Amino acid sequence: MAGRIEDYALIGDMQTAALVCRDGTVDWLCLPRFDSHAVFAGLLGTEEHGFWRLGPAHATDAEPPTAARRRYRGDSLILESEWDTPRGTVRVTDFMPPRDGAPQLIRIVEGVSGRVPMRSALRMRFSYGRVVPWVHKHEGRTVAVAGPDSVWFDTTAETYGKSLTTYADFTVAPGDRIAFTISWEPSHKQPPALPEPEQSLDATEEFWREWVEQCTYHGPYREAVVRSLITLKALTYAPTGGIVAAPTTSLPEDIGGVRNWDYRYTWLRDAAITLSSLLRTGYRDEARAWREWLLRAVAGDPENLQIMYGIAGERELGEAELDWLPGYENSGPVRVGNGAAHQLQLDVYGEVTEALHLAHMTGLARNDYASLLQLKLIRYLEQHWDEPDEGIWEVRGPRRHFVHSKVMAWVAVDRTIKLIESGDADGPLEKWRELRDDIHRDVCEKGYDKERNTFTQSYGSKELDASLLLIPQMGFLPPDDKRVIGTIEAIQRELSTTDGFILRYPTSGGEENLDGLPGDEGAFLACSFWMADDLAMIGRVDEARKLFEKLLALRNDLGLLAEEWDPRLKRQVGNFPQAFSHVPLIDTALRLTASGAYGG
Repeated sequence: MAGRIEDYALIGDMQTAALVCRDGTVDWLCLPRFDSHAVFAGLLGTEEHGFWRLGPAHATDAEPPTAARRRYRGDSLILESEWDTPRGTVRVTDFMPPRDGAPQLIRIVEGVSGRVPMRSALRMRFSYGRVVPWVHKHEGRTVAVAGPDSVWFDTTAETYGKSLTTYADFTVAPGDRIAFTISWEPSHKQPPALPEPEQSLDATEEFWREWVEQCTYHGPYREAVVRSLITLKALTYAPTGGIVAAPTTSLPEDIGGVRNWDYRYTWLRDAAITLSSLLRTGYRDEARAWREWLLRAVAGDPENLQIMYGIAGERELGEAELDWLPGYENSGPVRVGNGAAHQLQLDVYGEVTEALHLAHMTGLARNDYASLLQLKLIRYLEQHWDEPDEGIWEVRGPRRHFVHSKVMAWVAVDRTIKLIESGDADGPLEKWRELRDDIHRDVCEKGYDKERNTFTQSYGSKELDASLLLIPQMGFLPPDDKRVIGTIEAIQRELSTTDGFILRYPTSGGEENLDGLPGDEGAFLACSFWMADDLAMIGRVDEARKLFEKLLALRNDLGLLAEEWDPRLKRQVGNFPQAFSHVPLIDTALRLTASGAYGG
C-alpha cells in the first residue's frame, strides 16, 4: 500500500520526476518525460504495478521500516534518508542528475555506523503497471525491455531475480558506498553510457547551489520560499520551458472519491502565476523560456487558445481511464490525459496577459510577437468576454457567468491598455478604455449582492467563491473598498473550514451542483494563501501572518505541499507537489515581508 501523500519526497531532473516514500520506496516515476507512461505506478495501485525499494533488510517486504530522518542536502533536490537499526545506521542518497544524455535515477547507499544488512527490490512495470518487461542480462548489465522502452539497471552489488523482481542483498559498514542506477533509453537504440554516480552527485549539487544563488529574496521566510522555488524549477520541463501543474496524476482530492485528475500538463493559468513568482525572485531565464513556450504553443491561432497544453505545446490531451489500476487508496478512476483542455475559461486571457505585462515591466527583453499576441487576445475578448464559461475551477457542470472570469477579462484589457500607453504597442486605445469600463460596470452590477455586501460566484448566484479574493490583488477594486472587505469577510464566514482554511466553493448543500461531480474536497491551499494576502492588504496583518504560518505548518517535513488539505482526515490530498500551492506561498511571503508582518 502506498504511503500518505505527505510521506513522499520529490526528486527530478527537470524533465521528469520521482516520488520516494519514507520507507525508501520509489512508487512513482514516468520515463522519459513527466507525461510519459509510468515505470513505477505503485502509487496508484499495488507493488504489482511497479516499485523500487531500497533500505535495511527486514523480515517481510510487507512492512519495511521507515527512515528515522530525511532531508534535502542543503538547497538542492538531493534527498538523504537515514535509518537507525539494531545493527547500525545507514544513509541512502537519492537524486536525478540534470539530464545530459539518458535520464537517470541514482541511489547511493552509505554505511554510517555498524554493519547494516540492506536490500534493493526492483520491480519494473511498463505502461502504468500493465506490461511486464523482458528482463535479461546484456554485457553484464540488467535491462528491462517492453515495446519502445528499455530501462537499464547498474550496480556493483550482486543481483538475482525472483518473482519477477530484481533483488540485491548486501551489507554496508562505515565508509562503504554502493550505488544503484536506472537509466532509460529507447529500446531500439544502443545501451546508455555506464553511469558515474559520484561525479553525477557532485554535478547535481553544484547545479542546485548555483541556481539557488540567483534568488533575490532574503526575508524571514527564505527557507520556505527557496524550497518552493526549487520545487517550481523541478516542475519545469527544461527542453521547452513548459511548467507542469504537478508531476502526478489521479491523487485524489477526496480520498475514495472520483475527483482524480491528470496534472502533468502545462496550464496557462498555473504557468503564468509561476512565471510571476519566478520574476519577482530573480529568475529571468525561466521567465524568458516560459514566454517562448507560450508563443510556440499558441502559435498563430490565439482565437483557439487552450487552457492547457502538453509540455512541448501539444494540443491533444485526450482523457482516458486506466481500469487495471485501483487508484490511490482505492480512489478511482485513475485518469490520464485531461478532458478540460478544450473548455472555455475566459480568465486564462487575463492571467496570460498579466504575465506578459509583468515580464514587460520587469525589463525582460522585448519580444514583438508577445506584444502582437497580447493585442490578438484582446480582440478575441472584445467579442467573447460576456459569454458564460467553465471558469477557473474547470467545472464539469453547465457554463456560467463566473465573476472571476469577468474580472480577469478586465485585467487583460487593462494591462493591454497600459502596454499601449507605454508606447510599446499600437491599438484602439479609446475603444478599449470603453471596453474596460463596460466590463467593470457589468461585474459590479451583476456580480455583486448588495444585501450581503459581497461579490458572488457567478451572476445571479448566492454562492461564494474563493477566486473572488483576487479582486483587490488584480487591482479591479482597491483593498479599502467596502465591497472588497465585505467579500473577504463573507468568504471567511461561509467558506472556512473548522481550522480556518478556505474552500474553493461549496461542493454540497448549496443551491446548485456547481461542478457536476459527487463528493467533497479539501481546503484548496492556494485559496488560503489568497486569504492571507487579502487580510494583509486590508490592514489585518497579524491575522494574515498567523494564517500564513498555519499554512506553512501543513507542509511535510521536506517543505512540500499537495493541492489541498483535508480538514477531517488532517492530511494532504490532491496531486503532489502542486505548483498552484507553492506559487502563492512565495507571493504571500513576499507581501508579508514587504509589510513587516512577520514574527521575530
